[in-house]
Amino acid sequence: MSEISTENIQIERRGLMLVLSSPSGAGKTTISRALLAEDDNLSMSVSATTRKPRPGEVEGKDYFFMEPVDFNLLVNKGELLEHAKVFDNYYGTPAAPVREALAAGKDILFDIDWQGTQQLAQKAGDDLVSVFVLPPSTQALEKRLKSRAQDSDEVVARRMSKASEEISHWREYDYVVVNDDVNRCIAEVKAILQAERVRRNRRTGLLTFVEQLREGY
Repeated sequence: MSEISTENIQIERRGLMLVLSSPSGAGKTTISRALLAEDDNLSMSVSATTRKPRPGEVEGKDYFFMEPVDFNLLVNKGELLEHAKVFDNYYGTPAAPVREALAAGKDILFDIDWQGTQQLAQKAGDDLVSVFVLPPSTQALEKRLKSRAQDSDEVVARRMSKASEEISHWREYDYVVVNDDVNRCIAEVKAILQAERVRRNRRTGLLTFVEQLREGY
């Protein structure tokens, strides 16, 4: 009987869809960037949107910036996994790149709101892992929004008024973390990701591996 190396055993698995949601300013973008910087098997889902680019945003990397008529065409053709209207603009996730990545064992990170998460949950099934990020307080949330200096006072006020409604959907998520310490919060989300990657039903190569063990290989 030949020996099999026990170093770096790789068991094939299906990729997962990791969703991070939160009120604007609660820190999900910071958490997302940290995860992406440290994990080569995790990539960001690039959404289509009808809003205008912010300073520094790159077409095809941050978003696919589209006119409303073109966005509606994608919706009508059923080529979006989810779509929603947020603050007078539309956002949506193209389906084809996500499905290809999952089949190849790659994980996709989503920075979307509760509306998009509900739609993904209907289509993704066991592929979806959802995490809601809560701020430590309302005051901290408002301070973070103002410190970004990206939005006018009017927009900040609108985001704050929307926060309570967004937070009310926390029960719909698999996991909830509180971002009172960003490093600890990042560590918690990384632990969630690692645990979900080794779920039995996600590891498509596990049956073959176990059968080989039982046969003495």
